[in-house]
Amino acid sequence: MSRQDDDIPWEGRCYEAAWTFGRQCADFTKSNPYGIQVDPQEQLINTLMTELWDNGFSHSEIRTAFEEAVRNMPCYAAGVERRGSN
Repeated sequence: MSRQDDDIPWEGRCYEAAWTFGRQCADFTKSNPYGIQVDPQEQLINTLMTELWDNGFSHSEIRTAFEEAVRNMPCYAAGVERRGSN
């Protein structure tokens, strides 16, 4: 961790990591050379889940985090299916 990272609160570093991952996922989806044959979101989320498992998170912790995130979507998205043209 750099000295600059020490100045950023833990919450900010978590947000930054999630924002970066989200942007990368959007970029991979837009550049998908396989079209509808491959669902980039499914592949990305499945790989994320595997990486969490490989890094010591339990099945229960991963499942609970994903389920909670999905439960929070309606509140965050306010009933809108897709945000803008991102």
